[in-house]
Amino acid sequence: MEPFPAGLDRTRDGVQRLTAEPVSSRTVDLHLHSTASDGELAPEDVVARAKAAGLSAIALTDHDTLDGVPPAITTGAEQGVRVISGCEFSVSATWGEMHVLGYFLPLDDPKLQVFLRERQTDRLQRGRDMVAKLQGIGLTLQIDDVLVEAGTGVIGRPHVARALVRLGHAANLNDAFDRYVGWARPGYVAKRLPTLSEVAALVHSVGGLVSAAHLKDRGTKTVLSGLKGQGLDAVETRHPSHDPDTRARLTDLAGELGLLRTGGSDWHGDNATPSPYAALGSQAVPFEWLERLEAARDVERIHHSSAEQAWA
Repeated sequence: MEPFPAGLDRTRDGVQRLTAEPVSSRTVDLHLHSTASDGELAPEDVVARAKAAGLSAIALTDHDTLDGVPPAITTGAEQGVRVISGCEFSVSATWGEMHVLGYFLPLDDPKLQVFLRERQTDRLQRGRDMVAKLQGIGLTLQIDDVLVEAGTGVIGRPHVARALVRLGHAANLNDAFDRYVGWARPGYVAKRLPTLSEVAALVHSVGGLVSAAHLKDRGTKTVLSGLKGQGLDAVETRHPSHDPDTRARLTDLAGELGLLRTGGSDWHGDNATPSPYAALGSQAVPFEWLERLEAARDVERIHHSSAEQAWA
């Protein structure tokens, strides 16, 4: 039985809480970012904040990297917060780009690491291309300025935006996205994207599961049915960008299509913009959702193992 009433995803009570007050000890946050990609806090500090928020478990889901997971796991063991190894992948979609969350990913799988290194290389080249486009409209900006913002993390548009702010080309991050690096703006460069089928097959082969992130109005029955056919296991129903009606629709469709549910704050830090980010832990995701993911993962592992034996 879920510790939250079903109506939480179906009524006005489903509006996300934007405060950082502690939540139940049996809740989790399955969508978080750190400085390993475009978050503001180090992985260890993300775990500390999760502890302060009263969370039982989190998934660290940085973009195209698992580098933040080991220190997060170590800190989690010390502070009593379970850390799930996750990653946010970008894949192609009929509308352009879609994000999917991979869960239960091994840290040392060679083919997964090769895939992630390829995506990181693509991101670096994208950063160079964005810098070149911005130089083309007269801005004084170098790739080293972006690398300073990224530090050891995987490069993303927020790092370009932060560099623009620091150099005085934009008033703040929202301004940088609105004028320069948002979609169809002068510095925007599209990513090279794998398909969902490719990512799902890879994640399944290493024993993980895949959830579609913040689909919003795009999460129709037709779309979700098609995504499930490409290997989708779950859908993120609780996200700061989902209003109560969206939550209700995605919840109903998940049940109808046999998809699991995930949820998370998509927290990048207290000052992260531009996005409908909310406070860490704000989505009140039941611990039982994580348990169901684990049960499905175990079934997937058995299925994959049986398939390998059949071909041996």
